[in-house]
Amino acid sequence: MSQTKPWKSFPEQLSILRGRALLVDNETAALDYLERIGYYRLSGYWYSFRDLVIRQSADGKISHYRTNQFIPDSHFKNAVELYVFDKKLRLLALDALERIELAVRVDIAHLLGEKDIHAHENPTLFHGRFSKQKIHKGVNIGKTQHQLWLTRHEQVIRRARREPFVSHYMQKYGKLPIWVAIEVWDFGLMSKLFAGMRPVDQLSIAKKYGATNGKMFAGWLRSFNFIRNVSAHHSRLWNINVLERSALLQDDEYWKN
Repeated sequence: MSQTKPWKSFPEQLSILRGRALLVDNETAALDYLERIGYYRLSGYWYSFRDLVIRQSADGKISHYRTNQFIPDSHFKNAVELYVFDKKLRLLALDALERIELAVRVDIAHLLGEKDIHAHENPTLFHGRFSKQKIHKGVNIGKTQHQLWLTRHEQVIRRARREPFVSHYMQKYGKLPIWVAIEVWDFGLMSKLFAGMRPVDQLSIAKKYGATNGKMFAGWLRSFNFIRNVSAHHSRLWNINVLERSALLQDDEYWKN
């Protein structure tokens, strides 16, 4: 297999950018950013500075692509400024999502815990598509979504077994009540359990946050989880294609408080 992308030194990388008409106001600073942040990561921020070509085919279809050349008056420092902005945006997102996540954890644990202290293990407390409907194809054929969720839950608990609070409860009681177990779950595991809850239980939580119904709020949680993962892994949040898009608020009075 041929190597199509040869290794380039930092000065060579900067030379390539200059050859494509990207303006470099401070070479020393630019090299420093390439060394500390990396060409590939920064390329996500100068991508929108590249020249956009739009074409229309004979049958009227529109296509577009970006060339390697930069539009006039594009500066290296502007890409760095976008990177710095995005870093601050990710930190703000993580701060906001932490508040939401902690509140929803309490909501789920409190509501389900009243029904059964080990509610997360009780399939009768979830809707049928999650707890009864069998998977008909693939490697998980014959299992329910709840069973798959429990497998992932057990993996997470096993990984956290040395945490003092986990060790204490496991040694004393043999398993964790939901309000303890939920503290070990990641955002994705929590949001999947919410999606499996009965509609009436989903609604009682969703309406606290201004969502019309549980399905809408489950969509919000998926979006929050996507944004959290992007932010926590230092990926680009600015101008990203959000794969899990949620429904818009119909009434945002709750979020104005």
